[in-house]
Amino acid sequence: MSESSVSRIAKLAGVMQADGIDAFFACTPISMGYLMGLHEDGHERLLILAVSSTGAVRLICPALTATQAKRTGIEDIRPWADGENPMALIEALADDWNLRSGIIAVDSQMRADILLGLQETLPAALFKPGSAAISQLMRQKDESEVALMKKAADIADEAYKLVKPKIKVGMTEIQVAKLLVDAMAGLGGKPTFCIVAAGPNGAEPHHLNDDTVLTEGDVVILDFGCDVGGYQSDITRTVAMGSASDKAKLVYETVFKAHQAARSAANVGTAMGDIDAAARGVIEAAGFGPYFFHRTGHGIGMQGHEDPNVTPGSDFKLEAGNCFSVEPGIYLAGEFGVRIENIVMSKAEGCWSFNVEPSPNLEILR
Repeated sequence: MSESSVSRIAKLAGVMQADGIDAFFACTPISMGYLMGLHEDGHERLLILAVSSTGAVRLICPALTATQAKRTGIEDIRPWADGENPMALIEALADDWNLRSGIIAVDSQMRADILLGLQETLPAALFKPGSAAISQLMRQKDESEVALMKKAADIADEAYKLVKPKIKVGMTEIQVAKLLVDAMAGLGGKPTFCIVAAGPNGAEPHHLNDDTVLTEGDVVILDFGCDVGGYQSDITRTVAMGSASDKAKLVYETVFKAHQAARSAANVGTAMGDIDAAARGVIEAAGFGPYFFHRTGHGIGMQGHEDPNVTPGSDFKLEAGNCFSVEPGIYLAGEFGVRIENIVMSKAEGCWSFNVEPSPNLEILR
């Protein structure tokens, strides 16, 4: 096992001991990749990286995964071939680790058919969500993770810088999105998503790009990101085409102030709910409160969305090394939307941004 895997397994075992969990069943490319470097997806086949509260590790996997699993340094690998019953290997694990009536935490994204099979095989065991256990590790990034996230953020920033002068009235959302995706790929990133929302479409935070044509005066939201070494970037910028109304400028300036207020409040030890309230308070004071209807931010790392979240009422206190988005927005149905997003990391001395600073005023592209 690599040094990082040894450390992460030991930390996870400590969390399980503290929480009274006997074993953790990882089954997604994210969790298995984080723990042991096995970025594999079993799909409909049972693939489980089991970790005991003592730090023991066993992989139960389809035979077609065994060879690549060995390269990760996993020593205890129990493969099964198509036509065999993998639940026999689960029963053997339960006997070896005394799990027949144990408490087993499982990945929150485990397939329902696999979980049902586990419950049928081990009816006296208690299965519970494992996201809280592994998120305690994943939400605090180490130097190697930060370096990859910074590279992903730099690629997103540079892609925006390269593409912005090319965005013109008459282009479609799909055409603009292709420019951004191609730019991120050309810079060495693996594009993961790109939202381009023009005019009224900008009032849909998760708009699906279409053939809407960018027209004079449109406010356009650009939200995109890429993967570098398994770690994600996510950035949102808002621009106007040719000209901008006074209302659009006011909304943008309000969102910018809310963005800055949240970042100023993001100090180690501050509750996430208070960070959200800092952004929300600015928008409410400007009279746009009802038009900001999502959380201020989400955690990010190997997943685009992970813990911790900057959500109303959250009492989770910010820790050093937490990485998350700050992305307040105002969405006026039938008119336009504005969102500004940077990815930041909490440090002892305050909040540090992976991305370059957004413009304090609505940029007009000509």
